[in-house]
Amino acid sequence: MIRNVLRSARLLILSVCAVWPVVASAADEVTREVDLLVVGGSESAVAASVQAARLGVPRIAIVNDIAWLGGQFTAEGLGAVDEWTIYHGRREPFPRSGLFLEIMNRIEQRMRGKYGHARPGNSFCAWTTCEPRETERLFRELLAPYQRSNGGSVELFEDYEPVAVDTADERVTGVRFVSTKSAPPLAIRATLTIDASDWGDVIRLSGARYLRGPDLKSAFNEPSAPTDASQVEPNEMNPITYCMVLRESDRAGVIDPPRGYDPRTYFGATIVTAEQYKAVGWPKGTMGPFARPWIESEMKNGPYGETPSVYTHRRLVDRRHLNLPAGSELVLVNWPLQDYPTYNFPRHVNEALEANEPGASRKNLVDMTPSQRRIVFDDAKRHTLGLLHYLQTLADSSDDENAVSFRRMELTDEFGTADRLPWKPYVREGLRLDALYMLRETDVRDRDGVQSWADHMVHDNVFGFQFNIDFHPTKRIFLNDDNTGPWAHIHSSYRHWGTHTDRAGFPLRCLVPAQCDGLLGAGKDLGYTSIVSSAVRLHGHGM
Repeated sequence: MIRNVLRSARLLILSVCAVWPVVASAADEVTREVDLLVVGGSESAVAASVQAARLGVPRIAIVNDIAWLGGQFTAEGLGAVDEWTIYHGRREPFPRSGLFLEIMNRIEQRMRGKYGHARPGNSFCAWTTCEPRETERLFRELLAPYQRSNGGSVELFEDYEPVAVDTADERVTGVRFVSTKSAPPLAIRATLTIDASDWGDVIRLSGARYLRGPDLKSAFNEPSAPTDASQVEPNEMNPITYCMVLRESDRAGVIDPPRGYDPRTYFGATIVTAEQYKAVGWPKGTMGPFARPWIESEMKNGPYGETPSVYTHRRLVDRRHLNLPAGSELVLVNWPLQDYPTYNFPRHVNEALEANEPGASRKNLVDMTPSQRRIVFDDAKRHTLGLLHYLQTLADSSDDENAVSFRRMELTDEFGTADRLPWKPYVREGLRLDALYMLRETDVRDRDGVQSWADHMVHDNVFGFQFNIDFHPTKRIFLNDDNTGPWAHIHSSYRHWGTHTDRAGFPLRCLVPAQCDGLLGAGKDLGYTSIVSSAVRLHGHGM
């Protein structure tokens, strides 16, 4: 995708001068002038930077808000690489290409060297799995030959957040950043800026038009879109999730319950607590129990070939069935009950947001400041840790010391964070660029029940894709309407788990703002509707 974008757009101005101006202002502001500025450290940001360097762009800057590269693969903790599509009635991996193929080859080579198996996960949801910290190193190795420190054209800045965008005549000319540590401010002037940030902060700060939340049917004439504004909550989006990665331990243990823990919130996680779930009295339609906590299985039939469990769902390293050394068992937990809806927050979250800024609790996550998002993220973390406590207590009734048990798994320390959770939540949907073209449901949706080529094939296609229109439950419902107590997940009437699509193309126009020059969208900051965003959010789509 990125290769085709940079070649087709022809928007990068190749400077004959490779000088890197460094100027300290009165406020000790560090400045740069570059041909290409990439904001973010996601898989999209790395792919854009590497491909631009390969194309000969002489001055490139990457500015990341944390010190991890790789996005979903790494900082968000999604080590089970989701890449399925429907082919001849079966779930198969969509063909890999470009830099996605390159990083996946590196991942499988690293896993083979470490475990003797290129694909050691035996996972329900993934063919290839990876360890976030190891994969972060692979992204750095991918970027390293092109870095200025190695004689290349790329300079990397880390731990900076954008706070302002410079514009002139409806053109983005630069971005200003503030350090999240103690470094001086940073200002970068750029011929072209690519916004690959998690929440499209450069697009938002630039004044370029953008969308967030559900689209009405009147906007894009999508069959599944709501028809009336009274039907929708403007802050409703595909939920975020704080994943957790668990490493096998030689001792049993149970984490402390997080503040506000209520087991009734998690009764829908597994069938172990099905009776308790029914006894609580959750309304019809809430996400109920459907799987066991763990099933002893080596997934002989491959991904999607057997009944899932929390344990096998996104297992990263299957030590027991591959006869690997003790302690190497590794499990990613990204279970639907972990999801954290993006509105109708618990009372304590609303109060914290309002204390930060009056009206903040009614903002869309896209429009929140980084400090406000962190209030939401902290509660999403507590929700995830509550699931782990639940899995180690109510859902774990095993007395067999040799059995796979969540009591014998602990949060890995590979992220280097104080709470041992990933640096960032998994973001399924965020800011959507108002682009030259908005990809919509009718462009991609399957019409006849036989998945094949989409009816609408674009002339400026930059990559092909096929994944379900897939919304996790977006609504939160409180027990007895008490927003201080337990809550459950429920779908909106116009949001569903999986609507089949056909093989479609993603237009170059969807990366280009309709009214702002010098700027491109990337990552999830693209020109598509909310419905289509749910089908273009996998690892490979970002590269």
